[in-house]
Amino acid sequence: MHKQIEKIKNNEGKPKVLKNIFGKDLIDKFTNLYNELPITVHNKSQNVIKKRWLSNYGKELERIFYDKLKNEIGDFKYDNLKTEDGEDILGLFQESYNPIGLHIDGGFNLDDLIYKQTLIPLTPVGSTVIFKNRFYGQSTNFTTNKEELEKKDLKYGQNKRSAEHLGMYGNKPFDKKMHEKYVNHEKIENLVGLEVELIYEWEVGSMLIFDRTNLHCSSSVIEGKKIGLTTFTKK
Repeated sequence: MHKQIEKIKNNEGKPKVLKNIFGKDLIDKFTNLYNELPITVHNKSQNVIKKRWLSNYGKELERIFYDKLKNEIGDFKYDNLKTEDGEDILGLFQESYNPIGLHIDGGFNLDDLIYKQTLIPLTPVGSTVIFKNRFYGQSTNFTTNKEELEKKDLKYGQNKRSAEHLGMYGNKPFDKKMHEKYVNHEKIENLVGLEVELIYEWEVGSMLIFDRTNLHCSSSVIEGKKIGLTTFTKK
């Protein structure tokens, strides 16, 4: 668990959706940046392409983005992983053809005062489910899948696998209608005790800001593929 839980809690708030914060010119710049970046991971089993926003790409765009985000959340630092060469990674682009499962982006250093994360859609169709429930450990994928839970030899920057969320939030069954409409890619048993805080319907030009302690996942609503940029902050 994180060592500064009380300070983390003091900085928490409800998710925020900022509409029309990025004009077409900036969205085009984000898209061009995505196309320029080298592929980091092509996970064929999950059908996900990941590209790291490397610090020597898109420097002007990074300055604009930093100023816009600081205006919304105040002072922050990027919570950056490093490349093999020690270079900062400012964020993560993901091109997804399948929904991403239940997880938390708590980072990998439990001494850090984790803060907010952002999501910027670069494609129009998709949605993200933010749960009211919170978790104060490191970045984790929550699952009941036995094969996933047996994965222990994780590489740098990979989420651990866990089922410790089960029972943590009570035993109330997850809403069946909500499950059918938005999260039918998840076993409903994996969602016991969870309550939805927000369904963020993707809209190009908007940005979602939420606490890194919120459990969340993609919705099952995808048309072909979706591309989004996620960044992580700390105090």
